[in-house]
Amino acid sequence: MPLVRIDALRADQDRLDALGRAVHDALVDAIGIPPDDKFQVLTSQGILRYDNFPGVRRDDDVVFVGITLRRGRTTGQKQALYRRIAELAEEYAGTEPRNVVVTLTENESADWSFGDGIAQYL
Repeated sequence: MPLVRIDALRADQDRLDALGRAVHDALVDAIGIPPDDKFQVLTSQGILRYDNFPGVRRDDDVVFVGITLRRGRTTGQKQALYRRIAELAEEYAGTEPRNVVVTLTENESADWSFGDGIAQYL
């Protein structure tokens, strides 16, 4: 169960929906999550701070994608995920790949509850 948070600068509902679809489809394609495993927080922000580190020239179409997921993906899978998110963000939302910033936070099975106060993975 990845938990996805997408923050985009002054994005309307259509753009947020397109970005959410892009990230979800990339998770399905690149790391094989089930298609119905979707937990997302999509937010339009009035202020996002960014710079050109490490030599990537971003503009006001910048999107921050934070994904929390269970540990266990290879470096190759992570790289494929980053590429696929950037490709689909451009295809679905018109966001240039240079404007897509992705972070992954990994945790363990005991760190998840899907509801009812139960750690379902245990």
